[in-house]
Amino acid sequence: MSERNWPCNVGILDMEVYFPPYYVDQSELERFDGVSTGKYTVGLGQSQMGVCSDREDIYSLCLTVVHRLMSRTGLQYSEIGRLEVGTETLIDKSKSVKTVLMQLFGEDTNVEGVDNVNACYGGTNALFNTVQWIESSYWDGRYGLVVAGDIAIYASGSARPTGGAGAVAMLIGVDAPIVLERGLRSTHMKHVYDFYKPDMSSEYPVVDGPLSVTSYLAALDTTYRRYKEAAFSLDSSDIHMRESNMYIIFHTPYCKLIRKSVARLLLNDFVADQVRDIKRCDWSENLNQYKQLQLETTYGDKEVERSFIAESTELYETRVKPSLTLANRIGNMYTPSLYACLISLLVQQPTDCLLGNRVLLFSYGSGLASSMFSLRFATDSGIVSRLRGSLDGVLVALDSRIKLSPQEYVDMMLHREKTHHLAPFQPMGSVDDIPPLTYYLTHTDSKHRRYYATTSPIANGKGDLK
Repeated sequence: MSERNWPCNVGILDMEVYFPPYYVDQSELERFDGVSTGKYTVGLGQSQMGVCSDREDIYSLCLTVVHRLMSRTGLQYSEIGRLEVGTETLIDKSKSVKTVLMQLFGEDTNVEGVDNVNACYGGTNALFNTVQWIESSYWDGRYGLVVAGDIAIYASGSARPTGGAGAVAMLIGVDAPIVLERGLRSTHMKHVYDFYKPDMSSEYPVVDGPLSVTSYLAALDTTYRRYKEAAFSLDSSDIHMRESNMYIIFHTPYCKLIRKSVARLLLNDFVADQVRDIKRCDWSENLNQYKQLQLETTYGDKEVERSFIAESTELYETRVKPSLTLANRIGNMYTPSLYACLISLLVQQPTDCLLGNRVLLFSYGSGLASSMFSLRFATDSGIVSRLRGSLDGVLVALDSRIKLSPQEYVDMMLHREKTHHLAPFQPMGSVDDIPPLTYYLTHTDSKHRRYYATTSPIANGKGDLK
């Protein structure tokens, strides 16, 4: 297909986010766990962590976010031609989350797509697939729908405060307020055991923390270099963090890692400037000691890290920090994490600051799969403002959650351990705490079939779901 026949401005038309009604305060959790003050709040950069009761699972999270998006937009399910899901929260080793969501579609069964599974990367793969479907000869003119959802929980120990939960739904189509930039994408895939879930009887992963951080930063280095090469090949653009006003958002396991990642991007540009022997901007004099630095020797080098964290302060504060509101207050949502950061950017920045601007995205999933790509906001203030307006309730919902004491949180986690994949199963969690228009688990029968209801009547009259 020639470029002039491609659909125009394919991207994100609308978004919806859902997170559980409970959270635990990280400073209270520090005191409860007997760790040093600031270990979670400063060391990880987290203030709160979202928590699911036994009334919520991956199916209910995704049912909720899709139903809310479709209800708010007024779209008919027959208008969706492709539905792809990204998740690593597996309830069933065969049946996909996508097929569970098809209950919402009634008799409208002509919907392409299934689940994408690779740690936190599945949502990005679902997005790429859906955009490419619209740009292909198979597109029938209907919308695409991308859903990313997960429940991130860990065994008791140092990784547990990096949990979280949530789901994001994205409506994909043409003439979008947020457009994926065609031809600007880089990828890095590698076999690594940094984080994996080999025990199918447990929700908990096996994590090699130091390897996970190194793998993340190495993937960031590689995809950034390849993205810059792609940008130069496309239109001779010479990407440099010091010379760009684009926003940057990251997959966010915890916010402190993002502070280090911003420094890492600047380190990449600094090293590239030395290799090319060019002076493109004024670097601090204390960085002169690093002129002969090789990137591959710097992983875990705290001195280099501190120097470039200091050098990147303005970059972080103006172009990254506005995207971290949800990550800071909910925690790691796995596949939705990157797109929750995009929502945070939308709700925190005024429309005028977004119009026409580029957003650089780094997506990472352990194991590993990673990509860097970019979006661009439309210059039409009307469509960007409408998208921002659709997300007006996000901060209110954050403030309306119910705080659990650390003991209540631990008790809830112990209950999950004992009842995970139990059949038959009757949840004990309070239905009264669940927000309106939210799906919740009513029971699981002896054959592991799950049944759901909502806290508000279903617009299409389908009632309870299985």
